[in-house]
Amino acid sequence: MLCVEEPIGVKEAAQVPQQRAEPLLDAAVRYTEERHWDVCPGTWLEPADGAEGCSCGEARCAAPGAHPTRADWAGLATGSGAAARRMWSQHPRSAILLPTGRAFDAIDVPESAGFLALARVERLSLPLGPVTRTPDRRMQFFVLPGAAAKADGLVRRLGWSAAAIGLRGRGEGHYVTAPPTRVGGSGVVQWARRPTTANRWLPEVEELISPLAYACGREAADARTRLS
Repeated sequence: MLCVEEPIGVKEAAQVPQQRAEPLLDAAVRYTEERHWDVCPGTWLEPADGAEGCSCGEARCAAPGAHPTRADWAGLATGSGAAARRMWSQHPRSAILLPTGRAFDAIDVPESAGFLALARVERLSLPLGPVTRTPDRRMQFFVLPGAAAKADGLVRRLGWSAAAIGLRGRGEGHYVTAPPTRVGGSGVVQWARRPTTANRWLPEVEELISPLAYACGREAADARTRLS
């Protein structure tokens, strides 16, 4: 088990860079052309009874306007900028889904733990890839493919259960929702650490799992204390 230390720099790490407004079409094309990521169009929001509902038509949709449109969604994903432009030209409000298990996997953690981990990673000058922040208060750290299959075992070696501390690996067959997708009335997916030339080369999961697991474990323990 890792030793306890003060969350130095959490306030600084919690400062999310200001997001610039960008059409979904432009963002989708940019992801394919600049990062060579596959993209897949998802559902979108439509006016419904004075509000906005998901294009899937499900009144109780868990992620309105931000999930795949069909079961074989992964086969629709493309790494072509021209194909992405055609797809989003047909449905400009479609969510941008990035399939994991291809160019990257993602380690998904609670937002509070994610900011704590960011502070620690940056203070220790550890390698860091892009990081998303979702309206449901989760963060996804982009790492090299293969991470999802290793995550549970790596966390177990550190003395925790990944499920118990809210740490999840997203690999083949899964996806992350990319900025600037809007999720119902909850808000917009943002970059906590946006893609840049400096983070083009993604870290191995082994390089980040310790600060991520520590942060998740600490937040889970604090949550139990608050409930006791």
